[in-house]
Amino acid sequence: MNLAGQSLKFENGQWIAESGACGGGDRRETQRLRKRNQQLEEENNLLRLKVDILLDMLSETTAESHLMEKELDELKSISRRRK
Repeated sequence: MNLAGQSLKFENGQWIAESGACGGGDRRETQRLRKRNQQLEEENNLLRLKVDILLDMLSETTAESHLMEKELDELKSISRRRK
């Protein structure tokens, strides 16, 4: 495939230049984009971990809240019986 004067082929799930020689600017831009992509993937993984932790915390707090509501209802019931 030719695109903007560059001959490309799709190999092993990636587009690569058939000539194997990219201009210096193209190579630097590709390297910069790969580095940025890696940074974004790492940030995404960290954010996924934080979401998982927050969901665990929410689940724990919700369970504790339900237990406290149940206990409060039981105490109200006992209090009513004594009156």
